[in-house]
Amino acid sequence: MASFKPTKIQVYPKLGEKVTQDTLYWKNYKAPVQIKEFGAVTSIDFSPVTPHNFAVTAFTRIHIYGPFSQEPVKSFTRFKDTAYCGRFRSDGQLLVAGCEDSVVRLFDVSGKVALRLFKGHTKAVHLTDFTSDRYQILTGSDDYTCRLWDIPNATELTTYREHTDYIRCGVTSKLNRDLFITGSYDHTVKLFDARVEKSVITMDHGQPVESVLLYPSEGLLVSAGGRHVKVWDLLKGGQPLVSLKNHHKTVTSLALSSNGQRLLSASLDRHVKVYSTTNYKVVHNFDYAASILSLALAPDDESIVVGMTNSILSIKHRKNQEDSKEIAGQQRRRPSYRVFVKGKNYVPKQDDYLVSKPVKEHLAKYDKQLRRFNVSKALDTALETWIRFRKPEITMAVIKELDRRGTLKNALAGRDERGLSQLLNFLIGNFVDARFTPVLVTAAEMILDIYQSIIGQSPLVDRQLLRLQDLVEKELDYQKELLEVLGMLDTMFASSLPRKEVPYAEPLSRTFRKGKVQVLRD
Repeated sequence: MASFKPTKIQVYPKLGEKVTQDTLYWKNYKAPVQIKEFGAVTSIDFSPVTPHNFAVTAFTRIHIYGPFSQEPVKSFTRFKDTAYCGRFRSDGQLLVAGCEDSVVRLFDVSGKVALRLFKGHTKAVHLTDFTSDRYQILTGSDDYTCRLWDIPNATELTTYREHTDYIRCGVTSKLNRDLFITGSYDHTVKLFDARVEKSVITMDHGQPVESVLLYPSEGLLVSAGGRHVKVWDLLKGGQPLVSLKNHHKTVTSLALSSNGQRLLSASLDRHVKVYSTTNYKVVHNFDYAASILSLALAPDDESIVVGMTNSILSIKHRKNQEDSKEIAGQQRRRPSYRVFVKGKNYVPKQDDYLVSKPVKEHLAKYDKQLRRFNVSKALDTALETWIRFRKPEITMAVIKELDRRGTLKNALAGRDERGLSQLLNFLIGNFVDARFTPVLVTAAEMILDIYQSIIGQSPLVDRQLLRLQDLVEKELDYQKELLEVLGMLDTMFASSLPRKEVPYAEPLSRTFRKGKVQVLRD
């Protein structure tokens, strides 16, 4: 008697994401470390000098964290109101911050008390930064002005009043101490030269500007506001190059990778998008639990730090090779490994006698029912909730096997309202899946043939049949539309192909006659 063969489960191709070098690079981070702050994290800035501590501005405090510390190594709490935009100087020794009370404070990183207080703004100061010569500070405020301050004398140098709304972001040039850029809620981004009394270039972003970023070469500028991220060419007078619209809500922060080849944007839609700076296409995406207000990348992309509206600071550290080697070593040192490979390389001798041990075959529940010819119970087992939703290919394999045996109609018949409803639910959920449609069409026809006499007796079954009918009609409409589009594309491709002229060949009889006439003439 032939042994029972288990049902063969067909392996369908999985439609997963394409694995690229960017995917491998940006997924090579450990699980995030989450730290609860005292309020929404509005600004994050890394120190340019080792060990690259970073300043986190949240509510009335600025905390400085070490590269791998989960507790602040330093805190500045001498703010009377909400603090904004804590920024390090290029030597990492000084830190400047604005405040809701309009006072700009300058701190020594190794001290606690503010070294200087810069008073002159009349409203909250959201923008602070050091110029490249280290002796001046740029500030921007909700009073529509941006100002330059002298650090040694604690005096105001210049005031610019060109913006007509809140100034919320800006950046200074690292190559020229006189150049700086500001972004405002009046939709404009302005480039200023401290040697001139007014702005040099004005760019219209079209939305309230939340963040600006200069490329290392400082030939290109990136601005973020609304759902748009825009790239401008400063060498061509602020000419727009690219406009990106990949976020669903306001873009709040920008960052650039260490090699300058990847641009990152964070948004209130809880996503961080990574763009290639060559074609500005999205190459990777990070998801977070809450809306993002601030984003920063450590030097060499060792860490990604994100601040959110729910007061959570999320820190992702890059995996190093030592961690991977340790994990691999632990896997190799498992004692069970020796047990499985014991005797693997043994070579039998000529006089040895092999005693074969029968291998016990473990059958699945549906195979056990099929072995007993309980076709209806086999189908019931394959329609269990876990299998139906998590592994629909198993249910499909059982239906296909029953159809091959010619017992599918028997398995579908004799069902009560609950069993028929369960079956119809599976049909509705998978009918338009191209992998399952050929088999499910046959099953659906059999169900309609068997149960057409009871239509109208169960409201639940009637509703499901109407849903199935609606689904089939919509799918047919989609297929017709796709065929029409395919016909249009074929026409377009045919018309776009270059036409080749076929050389005209005279008929052989005519050529022969011409030759014959010529011979007669000769």
